[in-house]
Amino acid sequence: MNARTRDAGAAGTVALGDLVVNRLGFGAMRLTGPGVWGPPADRAAAHAVLRRAVELNVNLIDTADSYGPHADEELIAEALHPYPAGLVIATKAGWQRPGPGQWVPDGRPQHLREAVEGSLRRLKLERIDVVQFHTPDPKVRFEDSIGALAELQRAGKIRHLGLSNVDVDQIERARRITEIVSVQNRLAADGSDDAEERDVLAYCERNRIAYLPWAPLGGLGAKQTAAFERVARAHGATPNQIALAYLLHRSPVIAPIPGTSSVAHLEENVAAASIALSDEEFAELSP
Repeated sequence: MNARTRDAGAAGTVALGDLVVNRLGFGAMRLTGPGVWGPPADRAAAHAVLRRAVELNVNLIDTADSYGPHADEELIAEALHPYPAGLVIATKAGWQRPGPGQWVPDGRPQHLREAVEGSLRRLKLERIDVVQFHTPDPKVRFEDSIGALAELQRAGKIRHLGLSNVDVDQIERARRITEIVSVQNRLAADGSDDAEERDVLAYCERNRIAYLPWAPLGGLGAKQTAAFERVARAHGATPNQIALAYLLHRSPVIAPIPGTSSVAHLEENVAAASIALSDEEFAELSP
């Protein structure tokens, strides 16, 4: 891989409603402190990663009010505001953070309204391009949570709505209230996901909903690791790059958002956008 291949646009594009973004995005969660808590030890280094991502033609940055909490959104605004034309920032709301490594669902309409208002302030925006409901709250009626976000959308504070950590039934229930442009669930890099997640991806394909896999570089089993290493050698690439290429090959609605706190690792991830797997290689990597 050379510097000329480090262009997120090489992966093609995907639509988020009326927005079109390159299919290799950046997940900003790992820019925060340990346990996704507090600011990074080196704020300047985090800014450098964000700025380099934009230089590499990454035009989708994923964050959440719960990352830090709040610190991640603040870093994005510090590094990139005023934002370049075409940059889409997708944030999420729906968790409370009592402490490092602690996550408590909160889908109450009042909490979601406060979370979005806070994100608007921290990101220095009048309208957020994409707000994703971060996780269903078993204590709150799902339609009440989506309805609160839809109200903010009608008020002009949100352009598009997405979902995270949901099943097909929940996507359909949300779509009865408003348009859903994205789903962010965990998807195995080697295709060994369960039947429910395969159903979610198939639903997104049928309905042209962008699928943003979180933790796209999750661990592989021993058999899969060997296969990814073999294909990586053939392409002069790393297994992680092949994992991203695998996801890009798997479906045209998939838009991976790998995260990192390192410029070098960011450049490696973006270079994966230009790796084209053959159908035979894809079959070899699939379980």
